[in-house]
Amino acid sequence: MTAPVGDAEGDPDAQGATRAQGATSARHGPLAGVRVVELAGIGPAPFAAMLLADLGADVIRVDRPGEGSLPVPLPPESDLLRRGRPSVALDLKHPDGLATTLALVEQADVLLEGYRPGVAERLGLGPTECLGRNPGLVYGRMTGWGQDGPLAHAAGHDIGYVAVTGALHAIGRADGPPQVPVNLVGDFGGGALYLVVGVLAALLEARTSGRGQVVDAAIVDGTAHLSSLVMSLVGAGLWSDRRGTNLLDTGAPFYDVYETSDGGWLAVGPLEPAFYAELLRLTGLTDTAPDRLDPRTWPALRALLADTFRSRTRDDWTVVFEGTDACVEPVLSYAEAPGHPHLAARGTYVEHHGLVQPAPAPRFSRTPAALGTPPSTPGADTRAALAAWGIDDVDALIASGAATAP
Repeated sequence: MTAPVGDAEGDPDAQGATRAQGATSARHGPLAGVRVVELAGIGPAPFAAMLLADLGADVIRVDRPGEGSLPVPLPPESDLLRRGRPSVALDLKHPDGLATTLALVEQADVLLEGYRPGVAERLGLGPTECLGRNPGLVYGRMTGWGQDGPLAHAAGHDIGYVAVTGALHAIGRADGPPQVPVNLVGDFGGGALYLVVGVLAALLEARTSGRGQVVDAAIVDGTAHLSSLVMSLVGAGLWSDRRGTNLLDTGAPFYDVYETSDGGWLAVGPLEPAFYAELLRLTGLTDTAPDRLDPRTWPALRALLADTFRSRTRDDWTVVFEGTDACVEPVLSYAEAPGHPHLAARGTYVEHHGLVQPAPAPRFSRTPAALGTPPSTPGADTRAALAAWGIDDVDALIASGAATAP
């Protein structure tokens, strides 16, 4: 991985200048040269901006002082969703703060916002104003419910968005409640990643047409789209609406998790016959396991596998299955994952500026991405970052209250 950009020590302005320089002239990755204005929000929109910055885009984050990217009291300097780009603090309700933001928009290829529908318009930063200033702009909007529809203006969170799409109903065990999948399925899978896909598609089209457009990324739409395979099975009569009874939702005993003698867990998933045969060979169950093709035998097979895996520790079983095609892996915590031999060899997790964090993904053979600057506090880079984007007389903006800086 390319060496990360370091911070100057001591002087906050010097640190900001380092971050701003790292966000403009020293970008790496396939998106180097793409300029993005991020209107700070929470959750999926900051993650999308982080991903674009990871891939080399020059992202400038417009913060309102005191706001974070998560609805929890996480210190900004520890918030990985803020990494890779400088932060400027502008009062969007101040005429000069608004004018400065629009001046940034005029230079940008992409704008990202995650407000409720109508908020950006009330601020004077809606698509009409921004595309009027910059007709080639890709205007990316991130919401839970979308820009229209009966719930467009309602509050919501990941759990509700995945609930109405059917995804939450499908996760869990038979005769048990739906299990909440953290917020990976909705906020980040159906939300942020679809925003990035949409922005990149619109950016590619704009380079041909010369015209920008609005990308309406709704978590409910993306989550529904993620469910395409399951919906195919439902339509073909191959997926039951009864949770925990299907091939991929713990209904099948050969696609499930099993507890080990030390309270650890193993993920077991040999769907293909050859891989399942390897599982039986390594567990010594080749001659005793019932026919897995007959669902009537599944309770007995599940009990047999459960008893077998409870006979050893998680790490003992990890050694047994290591390097085989049995499709059995240890269930690791987030604290343990960076130490997994495969992930460590690939550098999937890295320590950067004192924070253990995921490395940029995916990977590129010719234009590799690189981790840039550490998470910035709101307004930490106001002077240097605005100057790097050609904004004059930043001191006057600060004196007027339109901007703040350390």
